[in-house]
Amino acid sequence: MTGTLSPDWRRTPAETAADILLEIQAIHIRPEEPFTFTSGRLSPVYVDCRKIISFPRARRKLMAMGVEQLTALAGAEAFDMVAGGETAGIPFAAWMADALDLPMLYIRKKPKGFGRNARIEGEVRDGARVLLVEDLATDGGSKISFIDAIREAGMQVAHCFVVFHYGVFPQSVTTLKEKGVDLHGLCTWWDVLAVAERHGYTGEQLAEVRSFLANPEEWDARHRSVIA
Repeated sequence: MTGTLSPDWRRTPAETAADILLEIQAIHIRPEEPFTFTSGRLSPVYVDCRKIISFPRARRKLMAMGVEQLTALAGAEAFDMVAGGETAGIPFAAWMADALDLPMLYIRKKPKGFGRNARIEGEVRDGARVLLVEDLATDGGSKISFIDAIREAGMQVAHCFVVFHYGVFPQSVTTLKEKGVDLHGLCTWWDVLAVAERHGYTGEQLAEVRSFLANPEEWDARHRSVIA
């Protein structure tokens, strides 16, 4: 769903990232016909960062913004390697490694069970400072296994980059912080809400999104009773 954008509306890098994701329909807002997550929970929103792989200009812009953000927050020489988590993080890690001119690794969810029984693919370098890259972060829990794998291989990890951070689960930051890892994301749902009307979404639809973000369980129960 797109609208007419004035040339001077962009205010922050986060809103620019949100605009790109809305433009390529990597973000969907559909409270009138809720999505069903794998957990069974109903949601008025759905994020599909994999859509980015089909839009090279959007991808290059997002990765350039990621490099700028990471350089500002972590430093220009903060990393020796970039690692992507299986499977969604792999293309983003490849693009980020290319943008940073660094070697890349990818991390399996579990050892492959044959051959070297490796969990990390690529050249592991003892003591290397690794940037973990994923497509998005919700509560941050899925990142812990990848962080542990990097450290068990004798490397260091202090930063994780994602394109989209839900921004509604406090544990997404605190869980990683407890592991000594800072989470960086280009944009959150709050940035999406700031620009979504420009893409044709109505105030009523966005009010439903805010209601969901404030209390996902209550929103699920209310809409499940309507569907039933």
